Amino acid sequence: MRQLQILLQKYGLRGGQPIKQLIILYTPLQNHKYLCPVDLTYKLKEIKDAATRFWQAIDGKKVVAFNGDMGSGKTTFIHALCEVKGVKDVVGSPTFSIINEYSFSKGMIYHIDLYRLKDEQEAIRAGVEDCIYSDHICFVEWPEKAPGIFPADTVHVFIKVVDSETRHLTIQDK
Repeated sequence: MRQLQILLQKYGLRGGQPIKQLIILYTPLQNHKYLCPVDLTYKLKEIKDAATRFWQAIDGKKVVAFNGDMGSGKTTFIHALCEVKGVKDVVGSPTFSIINEYSFSKGMIYHIDLYRLKDEQEAIRAGVEDCIYSDHICFVEWPEKAPGIFPADTVHVFIKVVDSETRHLTIQDK
């Protein structure tokens, strides 16, 4: 209740506002956490350490969009992220299946590859939207194929090849 009172003062709202308007205003402000950009550079032999740092950096966010050129290491890094979470399933590229589903002790991870899709409508028909709004962890490769379907709090990861053994990740809100 105290947070709502502070919010009302901050935005100059009075108690006479309809409760529906107050809830709509309060909910997005309460739930959004700003993610400071994080840069990680790692050698492929150190990928599990980078994956552990990644999980700490995203602070519980559920939807992660992976951007990078073909062969930059998106699937390889996602494999390391799953390994750190304790996924026992075989983790592989969902290029042809579009969506792979992995289980771990605390839930599910959806690994989605939009490379072969034409647009947002095709992604929706394939069930991608259901996955990203499911409250499970979702890793999405090639998010630029359907940019309009992602929630506002999606974490964006940009992977670049430094050399044959080194990758650079930038993790940010947008």
